[in-house]
Amino acid sequence: MAAPLELRCWGGGWGLPSVHSESLVVMAYAKFSGAPLKVNVIDNTWRGSRGDVPVLTTEDNIVSQPAKILNFLRKQKYNADYELSAKQGADTLAYIALLEEKLLPAVLHTFWVESDNYFTVTKPWFASRMPFPLSLILPGRMSKGALNRILLTRGEPPLYHLRDVEAQIYRDAKECLNLLSNRLGTSQFFFGDTPSTLDAYVFGFLAPLYKVCFPKVQLQEHLKQLSNLCRFCDDILNSYFRLSLGDG
Repeated sequence: MAAPLELRCWGGGWGLPSVHSESLVVMAYAKFSGAPLKVNVIDNTWRGSRGDVPVLTTEDNIVSQPAKILNFLRKQKYNADYELSAKQGADTLAYIALLEEKLLPAVLHTFWVESDNYFTVTKPWFASRMPFPLSLILPGRMSKGALNRILLTRGEPPLYHLRDVEAQIYRDAKECLNLLSNRLGTSQFFFGDTPSTLDAYVFGFLAPLYKVCFPKVQLQEHLKQLSNLCRFCDDILNSYFRLSLGDG
């Protein structure tokens, strides 16, 4: 009998199984590949000291970071990409790199750096799932980590004004969303009728942006104009997560 697979991740709200993009990528891939994950959602009894989830544990392994977790699942024969051609596999890597360079900074900014969103939505939500005194410390640390990650993707320091960087981040993200919308077209998934790794990444990055109720919705408004991407997120939620959703 295979060793049990346990995923430690942030939980859900707003109709999502997780509001955390990287947790959502892994959860979606597991659903697509049939990996029997036992999901352990972080709550206020959490003993961790940092927000570095998702983490996959088995009897013999502890694996963190979505790309490494997905590679581990593939080695366990849970492969959502076995029907892809070599070109589609190469396209997957290229699109994931694009998502991480062009879209992820804007997702991180929307959640963790945009002050109205952070103080009214992100910080209270994450703090409510952490024990005291971690709830006072960790959201701020996660916000700083998100800002550092954004600045790393912009390259070429020194940066002049965060406002200039911010404008470029959102321009890049909107271009990326347009590209994804054009690539998806009227298809159900990015490579036809079966979801793959790329669908897990796109869903993980888009769904929180689409569903979480923020006061500042610059990128969310753009996404909601791209009806095929919204339909893509809704279809995955309805097909793969309907039975497992909690209120969060």
